[in-house]
Amino acid sequence: MKEPHLILGIGELLWDVFPDGMSLGGAPANFAVMAGRLGDRAVILSRIGRDELGRQAMDRLDPLPVETGSLQVDPAHETGRVTVSFVDHEPRFTIHEPAAWDFLELTDAWVQLAGRADAFCFGSLAQRNPQSRQTIRTLAAETSVACIRIFDVNLRAPFYSSEVLQESLELATVVKMNAAEALLLLDLLGLAVNDHLAGDAAEMSSERLRWAAQRLLGEFPALQMVAITRGAHGSLLVNRDEWDKHPEFPVRVADAIGSGDAFTAAITHYLLRGAGLATLNEAGNRWGGWMASQSGAMPALPDSVRDAIAAAIERTM
Repeated sequence: MKEPHLILGIGELLWDVFPDGMSLGGAPANFAVMAGRLGDRAVILSRIGRDELGRQAMDRLDPLPVETGSLQVDPAHETGRVTVSFVDHEPRFTIHEPAAWDFLELTDAWVQLAGRADAFCFGSLAQRNPQSRQTIRTLAAETSVACIRIFDVNLRAPFYSSEVLQESLELATVVKMNAAEALLLLDLLGLAVNDHLAGDAAEMSSERLRWAAQRLLGEFPALQMVAITRGAHGSLLVNRDEWDKHPEFPVRVADAIGSGDAFTAAITHYLLRGAGLATLNEAGNRWGGWMASQSGAMPALPDSVRDAIAAAIERTM
C-alpha cells in the first residue's frame, strides 16, 4: 500500500476567542487538520506556550488526524489568541501579540521533515516576527524540488509588507488568496497596472482575476498555479497552460472561519494525486463550503459526510 503524502502546515496555532467561547484555529493548523482528514500524513509545525491554553490546544488536537509531536513549547511567551467578531457572517480579527508562534525555532527535526515533505504550506501572518519569518524561509528552502510549496496569503493589517509578500512568492509553487487579497497583493507589489483591477473585489469578474493570476505567473518563475477564492462566487484556478472557474455550492453559512484553509488543503490533496483544475476546484469548493456550514475551524466530521463528499469529487476525476 502506498504511503500517504507528508504535508506540513507551518505557522500560527491559536485560539479564536468568540463572544460565547473559544475555538482552536490558525490557518496552517486548520490546513493540516483538514489534510489529515483527507487521508494525508499531516504535521503541524507551530509553537504554543507553557500555559493552560497550550495544554487545552494539545487536548483539542489529540483526537484529530494530525501529528502534534513536532509542536514546540515556549517557556516565555503565551499561546496565541485572536479575538473574533462578525459582520454579515464574515469574521473580523484582533490578533494579540507577542505569541509563542512568533518565535518558531529552526530545529534539526523540522529540517528533516521539510526535506521529506510532499507539500509545505506557509502564510504571511506567521512571518510578522523576524524569527519565525527566517525559520519559515529556511525550511521552505530545505524542501525538495518536487515538493509543492503553498503560500497562503493571509493579509491581516498591520501584519504584512511588500517585502514579505515578494519573498514568499519567490519561494512558492502555488499561491492561494481571496479576491480582495489579489487586489491588494498586486498593488503592494507594483503590478496592478492600468485599469484591469479597478472596481470592488466582490464584483470583480473572473476575466480580471484571471489577468491578475497571469500577472503573478509572469512575475514569479517558480509559481505554477494561482488559486483565488471568491466567497459566494466560487473560485478561480489558473496555471501556465489553462484556467478553470467554479461557481461554488450553495450552503447555509454558519461562519467563514477555516473555509479558505479547507479549500487549500483540498486542492493540495488532489494536486498531489495529479488531478486537473476542474477536480481541484470541485474539491476546494466542496470542502470549503462544508466548512463554512459549520461553526469553528475544526468541527466534527462524520464519516458519512466525508465519504459522500469524497465520492462526489471522485466522479469529476
